[in-house]
Parts: sequence; structure tokens; C-alpha cells
Amino acid sequence: MIVWINGAFGAGKTTTTRELLELIPNSTLFDPEVIGGALPWLLPPKHLADVGDYQDLGMWRRLVVDTAAALLAEVGGVLVVPMTVLRQDYRDEIFGGLAARRIPVRHVVLTPAETILRERIATREVPDAPDGEQRVRQWALDHLAPYRSALADWLAADAYPVDTSALTPREAAERIAEAVRSGAAGVCEIVQTPHPTAETLAAGVLLFDEDDRVLLVDPTYKAGWEFPGGVVEPGEAPAAAGVREVAEETGIRLDVPPRLLVIDWEPPLPPAYGGMRLLFDGGRIPADAAEHALLPGPELRACRFVSEAEAADLLPPLRYERLRWALRARERGIPVYLEDGVPVG
Repeated sequence: MIVWINGAFGAGKTTTTRELLELIPNSTLFDPEVIGGALPWLLPPKHLADVGDYQDLGMWRRLVVDTAAALLAEVGGVLVVPMTVLRQDYRDEIFGGLAARRIPVRHVVLTPAETILRERIATREVPDAPDGEQRVRQWALDHLAPYRSALADWLAADAYPVDTSALTPREAAERIAEAVRSGAAGVCEIVQTPHPTAETLAAGVLLFDEDDRVLLVDPTYKAGWEFPGGVVEPGEAPAAAGVREVAEETGIRLDVPPRLLVIDWEPPLPPAYGGMRLLFDGGRIPADAAEHALLPGPELRACRFVSEAEAADLLPPLRYERLRWALRARERGIPVYLEDGVPVG
């Protein structure tokens, strides 16, 4: 299990974590800052030159998940992770990766009043950067606005809040430990999608509005926009899998079996395994159906109807090629076979 301590810079995550380690049996500190400190030794300087925050690097987010999983496998028990994460898509990617490894996360956010945060930031000493104290303080102040936005938008609903305005670190840790014990700080709801260990068969379904725009979804459990759909389970028919995934992800139930548009073989590109990807035509759906999609939820962060041109800006190149050929197949009424997004035969 992981207890993730979130909050603005100056909220007291580090001092509270020290106390919490004494209150949660068999607990170990995991500070993802260590991974950020290692990146300059791993990546070329030119790769880091334009990066203002190492959290923006996909490598950092993947290493956080992999390191946490490896650490738990080594020491067991509970990891306590003091780390500010203010972007919901980053939270979803990291927590989703942990969920895929069957590691439950209890998310806690420290919420002292902003006046207290500003006071702590102003008086904070930075022993590792005595010549850059003002720069570090300004960096922390600059993150208060994103923190306020996240707290008002998704963070307060996602995490168990602890107002530390009038609490010592020990008192805050006691409240967190009790919330973990009692279940008040529950396990985060997020889809568990185990990483494949071989090639997979996946089925997606294209849904259209009255203007023939296609529905794209933004899953919580992986980065990037996608079509409704997912991996076909053993013994399941691909079309039925697509219908099931649409219902699970969006709440939209299809009454008519979808029609095949595309079969695409996706080559294995390590660490991905690739496999067969099928796209079906789910037809037009009423305008109000998408408005009643299950959002927000454990599977989807957002969904929207887009034109083909808009899809080109949202989808990864291979996924867009798959969509492009699926739309041509829909127009012509003939399925298309692709390999790596390119028609064959």
C-alpha cells in the first residue's frame, strides 16, 4: 500500500511524513524527489534544457511507478510518499500505473490556509541551495495558483483533506494514521489495467454525433486521447468487447451490434507488445447521450466529439491513421486491413 501525501509547497509534507513513519507499522519513506535529482545524470543536458519541471517528463512519471513497485517488492509494508502533484492527468498516470501493479493508493492532501503557506515559504531555509533561496521561494510561490486551481477542481474531491493550519506535524500525522486505519482515507478509485505480457487483441468503437463528429475519450489510466474500447478478454467476441467497453467507460449502451471498419496490426515496439487492433462503427448516438456519460469517474477524465482535423491534434500519429482509414472505410462501406496504420492489399 502507498500513502501519498500531497499539498502545496510549504504545507508540511516532509515534516508530517517523518512523524507518520513512526505511526504506521512497517512503513518506509519513498521520496520521488530523488528520481528528479537523478535525471540530470541520466538524460543529455539538451533534453533537459527546456524542461521547467521534471514532472513534465514521462520518464520521471514512469520511474516513480516502477521504483515504488520495486521498493515495495523489496521491503513490503507501506510506502509513505510526500510529493506535490497538481496536474490531474499526471496523478491519473501515476496512480493508474500503480493500480495496474495492484498497489492501492490512499491519497491525502494537506490544506493549511494560504496565509500560512506564504509565511512558511517566506521563512523557509534551503540548506542545499543557500545561493538560490530566493529563487526556490519564488518557485514555490508561483505554484500556489496551480495548487488553488487543483484544489477547487479535482484535488479536494480526490484526496482526503487534512487542514494543518493549527496542527503540529505530529498532530497532522496522527490524523492521517487514524484516517488510514479507519478507512476514512479510502483507496483511490482508478481502473486497474495490468500491463500486457504478450500481444493483445483490442476493440474500439467509433461513435458519431449528428454532424458526423467522432467521440474521443481521455482515460484516467493512461496518457492521451483514445477511442472508447479496450482489450478483448479471453473467450470474448471482439464486437461484444467493444460494446462492453463503451458501456463501462461512458454509460452509453448500444442496441445494434457495431460494424467492422478497420483491422490494424500494431507491431511490437518495446516496451509495448503490440497486437491486433479493431475499430467498429457504433453509429450515431443522441446528442444528450454523451452529456450523460459517466464523468468524472474511475475510467474517464473527459470525452468530446471532434472533427477529423481536430482528432489529428489530439491522437498519437498511429491512432490517428487508424481513425483516418476507419472514416474512409465508413464512407465506402468496405472494411480496411492495415499494418502499422498503412493499408495492405
